[in-house]
Amino acid sequence: MRLRLAGAVLLAAAAYYVYLPLPSGVCEPWKLMLLDALFRSFMKATDAAHALGICHRIHLLNRLVSWVEDIEPRSCPDVQVTDATLDGVPARVFRPKEGKRLKRGVLYFHGGGWALCSGRMRSYDLLGRKMAKDLDSVIMSVDYRLAPDAVFPDQYHDALAASRAFLSSEVLELYGIDPERLCLSGDSSGGNLAAAVAQQLGSDDSVPVRFKLQALIYPVLQALDFHTPSYQQNQAVPILYRPLMATFWLQYLGADASLAPVLLANNHTSLDQPAISASTRSKLDWTALLPAERRKHFRPFVKERGSSGVLGRVPQLMDVRAMPLLAEQEVLGRTPKAYVLTCEFDVLRDDGLMYVRRLRDAGVEVTSDHYEDGFHGCMVFSYLPMMSAVGQRSMNNYIRWLDQNL
Repeated sequence: MRLRLAGAVLLAAAAYYVYLPLPSGVCEPWKLMLLDALFRSFMKATDAAHALGICHRIHLLNRLVSWVEDIEPRSCPDVQVTDATLDGVPARVFRPKEGKRLKRGVLYFHGGGWALCSGRMRSYDLLGRKMAKDLDSVIMSVDYRLAPDAVFPDQYHDALAASRAFLSSEVLELYGIDPERLCLSGDSSGGNLAAAVAQQLGSDDSVPVRFKLQALIYPVLQALDFHTPSYQQNQAVPILYRPLMATFWLQYLGADASLAPVLLANNHTSLDQPAISASTRSKLDWTALLPAERRKHFRPFVKERGSSGVLGRVPQLMDVRAMPLLAEQEVLGRTPKAYVLTCEFDVLRDDGLMYVRRLRDAGVEVTSDHYEDGFHGCMVFSYLPMMSAVGQRSMNNYIRWLDQNL
């Protein structure tokens, strides 16, 4: 009897810990709750270790993730998997063993807030294998440096160096890649790096070989407005909570973590900030850039007076290499044909949708692939035990678009 009672108490406690009130439209909410509970457990353990001075929370979190997720480069009957470098930047390479002599090529940047994960993770490894097999393509998944040991612009420089090496005749010849059929892609913070690199290389006339496509998966593209409709609607939706995104930004930019409340209150972009021009504000004016069905009932949150000196202390907040949404129209117009995947229950939804609009206004052909039941990270998590139907759908549609356009 006592054992049954103890079991019931433990079960109730576990259910209480796992349960979160989620929007009714989220795909398979219990799977998202379980995923979030696992992530929260890791975060609490690493926060405790950090407070005790054992090690930095991000270092420990990455070790835990690596212990659970990282796998060796094992080849399979259809795909050869090896580790390599692109101008000194590590990458995992997935090459089909059969198929056409010249392959399509995709350079991929993983997500993780510029601080977590790697291309060696099971999720990204399986994504690379599936893409290589289904597309008959060479996939190179880049392991750029991570915060806190590396901060902006280190990750950007790694992504740019790897991209230039990928486009080189030496790499294209070595791996049998067709120079006319190349794509730059990434998810979340990796989508940020892909967008920034696409802008830089699109405006560089010295590059002899160019990417044909850019494919951005729920990309993070700006840190000037933490009150877009999607930030307001989804601030408490896992796995990417609004405060966590502010923390990731400050880590990436090498800024003081104590500035998180300033960013979350939009104090850094108040109307009395002389560094932010009307032109800059127009590039992320969601009242004009978002369709009505995404604006809903939400209202802009712009303060008359804010925290002076923040942009002086963190000038990276205005650097287009970190904030691709702030690019000029002429720069956007020179980027390749685009695919942008967004999810309804994601704080980053409006970053992607505003970028879709700005790219189209610049004359770029864009496919906007939106998932009404999707959440942040769903595509990459489609292979975990908590795999969701929207994750599988989004991955299949992403690969289908690449197949049809690359």
